[in-house]
Amino acid sequence: MSVKVLENQMERPMASEDLGALEEKVYKAIEMVKSAREAKAAAERDANRLREQLEQREEDLEVLRSEVIALRKEREEVRGRVEKMLKQMDHLVAEA
Repeated sequence: MSVKVLENQMERPMASEDLGALEEKVYKAIEMVKSAREAKAAAERDANRLREQLEQREEDLEVLRSEVIALRKEREEVRGRVEKMLKQMDHLVAEA
């Protein structure tokens, strides 16, 4: 473009319809930013809620693991006691 064409474009006042279109674009951009911020805030809330749920599940899992370990230990103790009683009963039957 020549310098004269650019100068003419710069001297020409902006038409009202150009200004209206620009204003509309600015308002749309503002709405898009608002929507994006709201979506980001909602996503952050969801992420925080999910983190809290995950932490709770991890705590629950640790409690359940401890309970399973305790139950297995108790089962082995009971098994040992039952085997001991069965041996004593076998011994008594063998003596009779």
